[in-house]
Amino acid sequence: MKMSEIREMTDEELQTELDRLHRHLFDLRAQSVTEKLEAPTMLGQTRRDIARILTEQRQREMRAARAQ
Repeated sequence: MKMSEIREMTDEELQTELDRLHRHLFDLRAQSVTEKLEAPTMLGQTRRDIARILTEQRQREMRAARAQ
């Protein structure tokens, strides 16, 4: 997921996507333990997507605080 896609999302969409990615990461970790993970790079990619969303949420919080 690219930052441009993330910036276009609303706050509710970001939270929904974040929840979905956390569940997906949990599933990937479970597959990793049972050695059924087909693409190990998915773990890192999912973690990076989570970090991108958290970064955007924090930036929005900071902008809102400055606007007040």
